[in-house]
This record gives sequence, C-alpha cells and structure tokens, in this order.
Amino acid sequence: MSYFVTGATGFLGRYLVSALLKRKGPIHVLVRKDSRKKLDAIATKMGWDMKRIFVVEGDMTAPRCGVSAAQVKALNGKIKHFFHLAAIYDLTADAASQRAANVDGTQHALDFAAAIGAGIFHHTSSIAAAGMYPGVFREDMFAEAEGLDDPYLRTKHDSEGLVREEKRIKWRIYRPGMVVGHSKTGEMDKIDGPYYFFSFIKKLREMLPQWMPTLGIEGGRINIVPVDFVVDAMDHIAHKPKLDGHTFHLTDPEPMRVGEVLNTFARAGHAPEMTLRIDARMFAFVPSGIRSAVGNLPPVRRFIGMLLRDFKIPKSTLKFITYPTRFDNRETERALKGSGISVPALDTYAWRLWDYWERHLDPDLFIDRSLKGKVRGKVVLITGGSSGIGLSTAQRVAEAGAITIIVARGETELHKARDDMKSRGGKVFAYTADLADMADCDRLVKTVLEEHGHVDVLINNAGRSIRRSIELSYDRFHDFERTMQLNYFGSLRLIMGFLPTMTHRRKGHIINISSIGVLANSPRFSAYVASKAALDAWSRCAQGELSGRGIAFTTINMPLVKTPMIAPTKMYDSVPTLTPEEAADLLVKAIIERPSRIATRLGIFASVINALAPKAYEVVMNTAFELFPDSAAAKGDKKALRGETAPSNEQIAFASLMRGVHW
Repeated sequence: MSYFVTGATGFLGRYLVSALLKRKGPIHVLVRKDSRKKLDAIATKMGWDMKRIFVVEGDMTAPRCGVSAAQVKALNGKIKHFFHLAAIYDLTADAASQRAANVDGTQHALDFAAAIGAGIFHHTSSIAAAGMYPGVFREDMFAEAEGLDDPYLRTKHDSEGLVREEKRIKWRIYRPGMVVGHSKTGEMDKIDGPYYFFSFIKKLREMLPQWMPTLGIEGGRINIVPVDFVVDAMDHIAHKPKLDGHTFHLTDPEPMRVGEVLNTFARAGHAPEMTLRIDARMFAFVPSGIRSAVGNLPPVRRFIGMLLRDFKIPKSTLKFITYPTRFDNRETERALKGSGISVPALDTYAWRLWDYWERHLDPDLFIDRSLKGKVRGKVVLITGGSSGIGLSTAQRVAEAGAITIIVARGETELHKARDDMKSRGGKVFAYTADLADMADCDRLVKTVLEEHGHVDVLINNAGRSIRRSIELSYDRFHDFERTMQLNYFGSLRLIMGFLPTMTHRRKGHIINISSIGVLANSPRFSAYVASKAALDAWSRCAQGELSGRGIAFTTINMPLVKTPMIAPTKMYDSVPTLTPEEAADLLVKAIIERPSRIATRLGIFASVINALAPKAYEVVMNTAFELFPDSAAAKGDKKALRGETAPSNEQIAFASLMRGVHW
C-alpha cells in the first residue's frame, strides 16, 4: 500500500501521516521548497520514521501541483491512496487566496492524481460545503446547499464540486465538522472556531467570580469534533472497500448549541457560566431591513467593531452563532460500525483544549507585556511621586527606561527620591508644585512642556483623604473644598494642560488614582469619595470624546493602601491593606494594558449589588458605619488620639471580609 498526501504540514495532515505510518507502505508528501524545514520540525515533534516518508517538491497553486515531469513518471502507477488535505481553513482569509488554494488547488491535485494513475482520491472537504442550509443536510446532498455568499463556504463547496465531477479516478469525500484540538492532548495549531470566544471567556473570568450568573445567547447547534476523531475516521473509512463515490460526514451526531458550548468552555476555564441564555431567533420579528439599517449606523458599527477587536473575534464568525444546519451521518456510522471510533463528548476533553490554548495560543501571550516595552524613552509624569504609591511607581518606570518626572510639594523629600533613582541609572526629573494651587499647576505644565516637549503618560496620584462623618462636618465645609481642590480641580488642571499636545500627537495615556470607595460608597468618606467620583465621571465623559484621537484614560479604584495618608486612623494598623509596592503593581498593569478601569472583584461586586439592590446595600453600609466609629483624629481629640483603643475582633473580621474597602 502506498500513499500520497497534500497538506502534510497542516494540522489535519500531520496527524493523518502519523496514522498512515501505523500501516505498511511508503508515504509521499507534497511540500513546497521553502517548507522543508517546517516538515522536518513537524516530523521530529510527531516522531515520524523519515525512512518511510518521501518528500515531493511542488506547489498546489501550479498546474499538476508543480511536480516535475520526471517525478510524475516515477510515481506513475505507484500510488494507491491520494489524500488531498491542502487548503485554507480560515474564515478570515481573503477571497482571492481562498479561491487559489481551495478551488484551483483542488483542480491541480485532481489533475496530478490522474496523471500518476492514483487508485482513490480522498478529498477533505468540510461541512462548510453545505453553506447555511436551513435544516438537515444529508451526506448525499450537495447542490441543495444555500447561503454560499461567504468566500470560505463558497470555495469549500466549489472545490468539492470539482471532485464530484471527476471521471478519471475514483474518489471519496470527507466533510469534517468544526475541527478543534486533540481530545487527549488538547493540541491545536491556530485559533479558529470556538477558540475565537476563549478571550471573551477569559475576560469574564477576570471580571467576575465563577459563581456569578451571567446573561448569554442560546444560538444554533454547531458541530465540533476533535482532530483525532477526524483522522481516525478518515483512515478507517479510506481503507474499507466498496465505498468509492460516497461522502462522509465526520460530525457529532448530537451537536450542542452555541450557549452550551460556551458554558462548557466556561467551566473548563473556571469562568462564570451564562445561566440565562436568550434565543437569538426571538428577534426574528424585527424586519431584516430595520436590523440592517440599525447595524449599519456608524456608532453601532464602531461599538461592535471595538468589542470584536477587544475580544479578538472576527466579524465573519458571528453569522455562525445562529448556524441553521444539522448533519445526518448515517453513511459514516455504517462505515465506522465495529471500529470503536466515535466522537467523544465535548465536556470530557474541553479542559484539555482550554489548557493548551491558555499555555500556547492565548493572544495575550504574544503581546509585549513588559513595562520596559511600554515606557522606554517615553515621558511619564507622576504626581505625589516622593512617597507611597507614587514613589514605588516612579521607581518601577525609571528602572524600565522611562523619562520619569516626579512632582510633590516637599522639596527635600522629592529631591532625595530623585537622586536615589538617578544613582541607580534612572533618567529622573523632579519639580515641586502645590497642585491645590491652580496657578502652580499652570506653572508646572508650562515648565514640563518647555523642557520635555510633551507627556506620554500622566499619573494623577497626589490626593487628600478625609475620614469624618457628616455629623462632624457641619462646620467643616472646608473639608469638602480642599479635597475637591486637590483631588478634582488639581488633577483636571494638569489633564487640561497636557491634553493639547497629546491630541496633537494623537497619543497619550492619563491614569487617575481613584478609590474603591467610589464603587462601595464608603461611609465617613463623603468628601473624599465625592472628589474622586467627580474625576471618574469627567474621565468617562472625556473617553467618549477623545478615544478616537488616540487618548486613553484609565481609572484605578484603588483599595486601602498603607501610606502616610491613612496614618491618622489608627484602626487601619490592624486591618488588611495593600503595600505601596502592591499598589504600584496595579499602576504597572494600567500602563501596560491601558484598560478603562482597574478595580478589585469586591469593588465591582459592591457596585453591582448597589445597582441591583440599593436598599439591601444601604443596610450593609449603615451596619459598617455603626461598627466603625469616627477616629479621635476626626473628632479633633488629640489626647484621645494618643490612647486610642485597638479595634475589636468584630471590626477586624468585618474589615477582613470586605478587604480593601475604606471604613
């Protein structure tokens, strides 16, 4: 028995060659000249016996696959099974490339197989050949295919049509379902099919706890099969007699709906499941013209495009969410009867697919996530940069090669921080400024722009916090004025000062250190939270105006951090807090990833509960208010401050449960 395989370096092809090596006979593989190294690497990885594999140089895009006349003569009459797998299996490829590879390539393969007198031509087609047929598509159906507007669907259909019209040699056609990785190892060579939604599932896992119910879509039934089933089935059917001229659906007889598939992978990735799934067909009552008109509105198109880019989902895949086709596979079941070859249930190997994707294919693995790659040679300005979070962040960005500008009021401490970072090789500049003074803010902006030209990253870190109940603030209106003056107006003055050069250069990143209290609505922090919430709201408005100009805004709802700002409240000495270094990690994450918001799960959860059940959340907050009294500092009692009692076990337990929230 002798074999010829096109597409041996492809994902299906390499596993098919491995299966054929378990049988007797030489295996000839068509390889482009510039793919020899790739073939050698695959052979080593797969453990092939290269003494039985014979390389035939050629090119699928050339007549007769570009094989020399001498090679054609040498192979004449020696090939029993000709397996044609070379094709583009990619919904995102351009139409011309797909036509050349899938249709022209198949014609060249047929001509070559006929020229060498191959016994049987085994064509690897796809269920895509059925197009978007509404209903059950049988194995003996072909011309009935519908909805072939998509280039991938059309070329898979047309290439199969060429084989069906072939009269020179015998043929068999295999239509695999949506091929995913190996059910035993999880191995896959590229992101395709359901893998496109893995980034979305991963983001859900990062945003929400696993037990959180979410809303999803039911969708149509999609037919998923692992590569090892497809190859084992092809190998078995190819060697059975009296099956020439037949087509075989290598599909799952019990396909799952899109929502079920996504939930299966959500469980595998420890992400929250879509508990409530909506059937997309319920919107069918809306006339197609109206749906099309709404979908083509510029804001809608841009919003959808942004979501698809963020989740790395090609737009062409969305049509398959409501996939209308089911596949009858009786021919395949008869051919496989007694072989023990069957489609494994997705939930038995989904975790292997997820694990392999997360370790090898996750697009985030290939992004430069080093701080150095983001800030080297760029101007980063950090307010409050002489101590605490600001200093820790400045040290990190200076070490990464940024032109680091630190700003603070105290000259001695500021210059000491600058000199220390410069002694370690950092390019650091220090400017004193009182950011509660608008004139001083303007002077700082003018000086920085004159000496550095622009600012790439502005970090508004300097701030003032006041922990005092409203009842103790009746005669302290200046508490609200001074927090607003520094936390809101000071930050805003700097942003407005540096924005013109950012918008002119069409790039810039503004990071505002907010508070978890904005999400949790922490009692006793009305002055502080209001000033931070004002900057948060302004930033959200600015995002809508400036995102198209290349300007990114990131709000960090920072949990409680052990800095001099919280020192007056002695109770905080006994409750869980972040260190300045841990807080700086969040700022580094913001610089690298440029998200709109960074918040803890607890902060997001508090915000969601407040939105869904505000009265219940009010009870929780009032309980916390009663549990944590005003500090001696808030009361202005200096004598009591020296002898302030330690927090109770109940207070510590509550603060630990609500880790990071200001009480």
